[in-house]
Amino acid sequence: METQQSEVLLSIRDLHFKFTLRGQVLHAIRGISLDVMRGESLAIVGESGSGKSVLVKTLMGLNDQNGFIESGQILYGGRDLATLHTDAEWQSIRGREIAMVLQDPMTSLNPLKTIGWQIREAVELHQNLHGEAARKAACEMLAEVGISDPERRYKQYPHEFSGGMRQRVVIAIAMACRPKILICDEPTTALDVTIQAQILGLIKEMQKKYDLTTIYITHDLGVVANVADRIAVMYAGDIVEIGRCEEVFYDPRHPYTWALLSSLPQLGVKGQPLYAIQGTPPNLFHEVKGDAFAPRNPQALKIDFVKRPPMLAVSPTHSARTWLLDPRAPKVEPPEHIRALRERGRALRQQGEVTSHG
Repeated sequence: METQQSEVLLSIRDLHFKFTLRGQVLHAIRGISLDVMRGESLAIVGESGSGKSVLVKTLMGLNDQNGFIESGQILYGGRDLATLHTDAEWQSIRGREIAMVLQDPMTSLNPLKTIGWQIREAVELHQNLHGEAARKAACEMLAEVGISDPERRYKQYPHEFSGGMRQRVVIAIAMACRPKILICDEPTTALDVTIQAQILGLIKEMQKKYDLTTIYITHDLGVVANVADRIAVMYAGDIVEIGRCEEVFYDPRHPYTWALLSSLPQLGVKGQPLYAIQGTPPNLFHEVKGDAFAPRNPQALKIDFVKRPPMLAVSPTHSARTWLLDPRAPKVEPPEHIRALRERGRALRQQGEVTSHG
């Protein structure tokens, strides 16, 4: 996987995105820089309102009309996508280069058109096939995403499909475009646990078969553990920590990541209340001073309220935006849950070394 991941496919540089709302300005994305590697699976996690969906919609020019890129670059295929404004300009990127699977298939499928018509539309637009060839390709796509009897299903409508099958259809439409990057925005939120696992397995299969790069948007850290190579943690329109899956899970460094992981129900102790992050995220209509998480962080340093921390490296693949990584910072112990996770990570690493040497 390392060799695949050495090539940068998409590069976001100091991106600022704002919305104007009733005469006020909301700073939704606050100076994000992020590289997406070819062939990798990147998960972007964070609580609701942290800017995850705004960030990925910016990559496809899908944000509402009152939103605009104030500054920064989105470099892809030798172009700066931040300079595209009209639907006509975005046409060569949407679907063909970057496709998206949304969280609620019922709102992304047209209830008045047959399933076959909706897949065929994508095939005709992006694979340049027409007539019988397009119909055949659409049926093949249905079979590929695990829908049996595609010839019959082709003629049916969305309401005749279960939630899991509708999500498969949405994946089929996205894949019919033959994209290089597939964005999955909370792809399993509306599904029960067994169907969730099937849909994630299907996306993984597609990634392998078509050499896809996938970006998952989720607040469910359990989903992340099964699919991601790397994790980017978002808070208040900014990426506060990024690293390989095992680094962020077993050696997190930002206090927000500590809080997020501590909130996992799996880490709860029987008979004790589950951990919850106190307070609320900052109001992005106002300027955020210092570390955005500082007012909710019981261990915040004085500087956290004054100056925004830089992104500091933990390892070549892992970094976090926290003053705790500054050599001058006092040593702050992570919460008990996180210390337990570190121990588990250490044990797993030793186990791995023993297995590989064996």
